Formats: sequence, C-alpha cells, structure tokens
Amino acid sequence: MRNSRKVIVYIAQSVDGFIAKKDDDISWLSIVDTPGEDYGYMEFVESVDTVIMGRRTYEKVLSFGMEFPHKERKTYVLSNSKEGSDENVEYYSGDVKELINNIRSTSGKHIFVDGGAEVIKEFVRQDLIDEYVISTVPILIGNGVRLFKGSERENKLELVESNSFPTGLVQNRYIVVREEDKQV
Repeated sequence: MRNSRKVIVYIAQSVDGFIAKKDDDISWLSIVDTPGEDYGYMEFVESVDTVIMGRRTYEKVLSFGMEFPHKERKTYVLSNSKEGSDENVEYYSGDVKELINNIRSTSGKHIFVDGGAEVIKEFVRQDLIDEYVISTVPILIGNGVRLFKGSERENKLELVESNSFPTGLVQNRYIVVREEDKQV
C-alpha cells in the first residue's frame, strides 16, 4: 500500500539525459525560461513540506545568491562531510530509508527529492521513489552529470501525465509500479 506522503523526484534533464554539464553548469536550463511560465513548479512545491537534496545541489542553490527557496519546508541535505544544521537545512549522513521512514511516521505533505544524481541513485537503489516528474529540455549536452547513474535495480514506471510546451520542453509524470500496488 502506497504511503500518502509520496517521495517525488521533480527535475529537468537534457534530451540526452544530463542534469548538469561536467562542471555542474546548469545555465542551459535558461533556454526554456519564459516570463510567467514555471512548468507547474509552484503548484508542485505547494504539495510538499519536506525537501531532500545532496550537498553539491545545496551549494549550487546557495551560489545563485538569492534567498533559499525552501525556507518554509523542512530540508535535509545528505552529506558525509557536514553535520548539524545551518539557517536553512539539517545535514543528514545516515541511511536514507530510515530518514524516509521517520518522515513518513508523521502526517504531512509529500517529500521532494531535489537531486543530485548521487542522491537519486541511492533512492532508486533502495526503491524509495514513488513518482518522477521529469522535464526534458530541448538540448543535447553531450556529457556531464547523468540523471540516472548505473543501477542494478529495474523499476517499472507508468506514465500518468505528459505535457509539451511552446518552448519545446516536455514534462512527463511517472509513478513507480510495485508488485504490492497490483494486489487487491
């Protein structure tokens, strides 16, 4: 039975499957910037009260020089090198399955996994993701940081929504199909 607090990856990638260039540059995302169009992001973040991201992703967000966008949400940064907390986040170095179980033991909204690739790889490995919202930007990067790094786990997905936009961005929403979900 699916928990009411879904773990959701909401992320953008290039057509060839990269979320960043080799130097973590994500400036290519700006090719789909359109005034007044957020591709459903604000509606999505209203559905979550917890954010989980890796340390490099967190540092990238801070490098934008604006206010931390998840101040109203409980945010965990997965890190093996930092501990404690700062004004925005709590650092976490334990088992992610234990973290998710602890979060789900309380009532609340959904859980947003905001990257990066290593965090997503670990969540896939432990079969913790319930839903993916993947926006594909019309660009080929050639190399960089792959959204999905190698994994031994096969996950069947069901496409539940697909939207295309005038910018060429295509956004697909998938749910993870698990055997226990099929049983009545």
